[in-house]
Amino acid sequence: MEQTCFENRELSWLRFNERVLEEAEDVRVPLCERLSFLSIFQSNLDEFFMVRIGSLHDQMLLDRESRENKTNMTPGEQIDAALERVRALCRRRDAAYAALMGQLAEQGVTIVDFHSIGPESEQYLEAMFRREFMPLLSTFIVGKKQSFPFLANKDIYAIAVLSTKAEKKKIGIIPCASGVFPRLIPVPERAGCYILAEELILHCLPALFPRYKITSKTLARITRNADIDADSIYDEDLNYRDHMEEVIKLRRRLCPVRLELSRAIDIEVIETLCAQLQLEEKQVFEYDAPLDLAFLYEIRDELRGHGELFYAPRHPQDSPDVDLRRPICEQIAERDILLHYPYQSIRPFLQLLSEAARDEQVVSIKMTLYRLARDSKVVEALVEAAENGKQVDVLVELKARFDEANNIAWSRRLERAGCHVIYGLSGLKVHSKLCLITRKTPQGVQYITQIGTGNYNEKTSRLYTDLSLMTARPELGAEAAAVFAALTLGETVDHTQRLLVAPHCLQNKLLDMIDDEISKVRAGGEGFLRIKINSLSSKALIDKLIEASCAGVHIEMIVRGICCLRGGVPGKTENLHVVSVVGRYLEHSRIYIFGKGEAARYYIGSADWMTRNTLRRVEVAAPVYDPALQRRLANIFDVMWRDNRQARDQQPDGSYVRRMPNGDAPLACQDWLYDEAYRTAHRLPAHAE
Repeated sequence: MEQTCFENRELSWLRFNERVLEEAEDVRVPLCERLSFLSIFQSNLDEFFMVRIGSLHDQMLLDRESRENKTNMTPGEQIDAALERVRALCRRRDAAYAALMGQLAEQGVTIVDFHSIGPESEQYLEAMFRREFMPLLSTFIVGKKQSFPFLANKDIYAIAVLSTKAEKKKIGIIPCASGVFPRLIPVPERAGCYILAEELILHCLPALFPRYKITSKTLARITRNADIDADSIYDEDLNYRDHMEEVIKLRRRLCPVRLELSRAIDIEVIETLCAQLQLEEKQVFEYDAPLDLAFLYEIRDELRGHGELFYAPRHPQDSPDVDLRRPICEQIAERDILLHYPYQSIRPFLQLLSEAARDEQVVSIKMTLYRLARDSKVVEALVEAAENGKQVDVLVELKARFDEANNIAWSRRLERAGCHVIYGLSGLKVHSKLCLITRKTPQGVQYITQIGTGNYNEKTSRLYTDLSLMTARPELGAEAAAVFAALTLGETVDHTQRLLVAPHCLQNKLLDMIDDEISKVRAGGEGFLRIKINSLSSKALIDKLIEASCAGVHIEMIVRGICCLRGGVPGKTENLHVVSVVGRYLEHSRIYIFGKGEAARYYIGSADWMTRNTLRRVEVAAPVYDPALQRRLANIFDVMWRDNRQARDQQPDGSYVRRMPNGDAPLACQDWLYDEAYRTAHRLPAHAE
């Protein structure tokens, strides 16, 4: 049977989350960091059900027989395959949790249940429950005269099967997430010993239902579909910001897509729950681990004094190409500057914004904002600029999934300060990371343009790897100005010469540049592609990469997450190799390199190679012209390509095999890049040497 070179998007994403789980299982990773990876695995999985499984359910309602364009699977087939894979991963997750709990016990921290505490502790906790918990808890009984209560997304509920001699079985439901009492309850006279609040509630159910005998009980948690098309339900009578607030409320009530249970319960009860929640039994999952692992972060905090249980501290370093004692604008006018987060600090960019807010020659600041920090220095600078009389135009993308409420709050703050705030475009998310500062100088108009791969977020700049290019090249500034002019009119540019701008001027230009590499091979030369992205799912780009591989173009791809193309498939992708790097920092930067040597073309940008990014969003990628910065990008790619600690090689069947040193010197690319940042931070800026 001929081997396919296509991978289903949902199954590829689950392979990515498996790589996250591997970090939780890896004994080389410090214990408290493994706790974080386990919690990230779960939160990732929650979002997968809320968005991807939710989307597939919606597709089934529209057309059960529709098929995706790579593996030809129907929505139902994709759901079934994903659910089967999730069950296997969750068994591994439960085993990893048990192993980590054993190692935590060696550090003096334990999570227990009532089977492993003495009678005195049990009496103390039961008395505390009656005193502190019972007044705050609500109880629901589901019967002929009582309707089934609404169960909130991702909240935990205690479920009890209730019976009396006179009545048939009923179901009792108690919400466990009041937000008033802590999740970790200390067990008396046992330092470092805790019981989870929901387990305490479950144990004390007889006190809540004194008239009934409890014949069976479990903890339950549902996941609801969160995949809302905000534009398709837009009410033109509402302000768009008010509309997005309604979307947030609606998301909380969408249909369930998963039911999780902490222990076995009567099949009749499961059938009743499924009927009430409109779920099938295949959507029910039973776990050994707790239903919500967010409490693991609290345990991390308790162990903060044990440095050996965490990664060694690392702090973003000053770029050797920036002198913070001089105006940043002047230095950008002298040469392009490239910052690499988290290895280098975001401070030069923040300082640039602050300088612009006060610079008498600055006429305007234009910026696209997608995700912001809770306490955003970026917004502070924009507010100051507006208050100082600058024209500040800000496109705040209110459809940034799960950050809508935060962005709504910031948009109000910006408007109050006098900024001109635009709320995205109809039918298109604005995902670009673009900032344009316009100055009126005696020499004429000067543009300072910043193009990035990641959000203007000080917190994630310490956790995600991203690139930020700051340039005074007038040709790039003019094209950035055209992008903002179109956005202000609710439009998008349809022609660019240098910038790659989706939805009209990115995918077609990528295809053309791949074609150029194919032409080189056919003319007897060498074709070469090096691509670093988060995800690859665009059928048009995948088909072109297959064509390039078949033509003999050498293709190296670093794809962190979804990759719907399999490398190494005989006769199709033999010249294409895919690597995924998962480690301490989330790999988020995008680098596109076309060709080799002096003729190579280098780009950084905000777009992954997915249909949504290239055709349904506003994205911007910028050429990097400076030879020194090109060498830096090539070096970043080289180091990641040689990683033998965090890198996994994709196999022709779509699976991934973790690289091991195997006699070579161990190389963890993220550690290497941080070491380099520390080494170079102490050099003088290049222009001062």
